[in-house]
Amino acid sequence: MPAADRNGSLGVIGKATSLLDELAGNGELSAAGLSERLGEPRTTVYRLIRALEQAELVEPADRAGRYRLGLKLFRLGGVVVARFDERQAALPHMEALHATTGETVFLCIRRGLEAVCIERLEGSRAVSLALTLGGALPLHAGAAPRVLLAEHERTAWQEYYEAAAGLPPLAPPLPSRAEELFDELETVRRRGFAISDEDVTVGIAAIGAPIRNHRGAVTAALSISGVRPAILGANRARMTGLVVDAAAAVSASLGFTPAVAGSRA
Repeated sequence: MPAADRNGSLGVIGKATSLLDELAGNGELSAAGLSERLGEPRTTVYRLIRALEQAELVEPADRAGRYRLGLKLFRLGGVVVARFDERQAALPHMEALHATTGETVFLCIRRGLEAVCIERLEGSRAVSLALTLGGALPLHAGAAPRVLLAEHERTAWQEYYEAAAGLPPLAPPLPSRAEELFDELETVRRRGFAISDEDVTVGIAAIGAPIRNHRGAVTAALSISGVRPAILGANRARMTGLVVDAAAAVSASLGFTPAVAGSRA
């Protein structure tokens, strides 16, 4: 796209965002009122309103000639709020897991082809730099990412495999055969947790478990990471149990019950 087109598109987005901000702050406004507040010609404001109405972001208010925010923003906002709910629900259990194990604890959500870390409590034994707060890993790499990918159907795994294969080389690279990844994801689904055994960082292992919402859908993943002997050594079963139990406790606080999982299955 030429620079002029990009700038024009960004300008329109900026004006639309300002219009939404005005409606958010005032409840409802007329086109004339928006024109005055935005410092834009009324014809420009009408064009913005029409475009935002088509996108269901703005709708006519009960009073004729006035506009308010559309219900689609409520739905979109609900998705964002849900993520904050997950973090709020998870944090006490993350802190307890951190206090018990002394390892780095992560909370991740999916964004496209990646798992993004939205909370991280630093371990006392090893510093993992592979996944920082706000950072991301591809969905096939690491315990928490594979938990998020395993939630989906096999067709979605194939779509991910094909899409990720077109990305720049990643560490670790995708398996040479899709079935290798699919077998691992089947294992994750069957046992209810994922293991990362030095496949992201040499000497570092991780265990991840799913967090489910009240509908039973996996919306986040909880994991711990540390030096391999501490995670997958003699205490492997204990560490796994602690992570799975912590994730289950978070899920319960979000309204999930095992009966929901059974009905989804």
